[in-house]
Amino acid sequence: MSTQKTFSISKRAQSIRYAWQGIVQFFSREHNTWVHLMATIGCGVLAWLTHVNRVEAVLLLGMITLVWMAELFNTAIEKVMDLVSPERKPEVRFIKDVSAAAVLVTAVAALITGLLIFLPKIV
Repeated sequence: MSTQKTFSISKRAQSIRYAWQGIVQFFSREHNTWVHLMATIGCGVLAWLTHVNRVEAVLLLGMITLVWMAELFNTAIEKVMDLVSPERKPEVRFIKDVSAAAVLVTAVAALITGLLIFLPKIV
């Protein structure tokens, strides 16, 4: 028998607080967040200075978001694998490497997108 839970603003607010705690911990524990933050700020400044149009801004925002999401998922996967298997195993190494590769692929795609948008405006 299933019981249907009612909507609760306080529970939604608590969920947002948990997510915010995750962001704070992500920035305090993961050094790559600062690299991504500097790239994000640099991209924003460059977009402002070069007066990107709306479509370009949406593309840049989308790529920035994808990189951040990839890094968040990568961090979560690495932490789960460390809990599941604290000892070094080839399978765990593979999972962590593939997860990190997802961040790299996303970051390279973001870089190429940025170059396609910014180079014609700068050169």
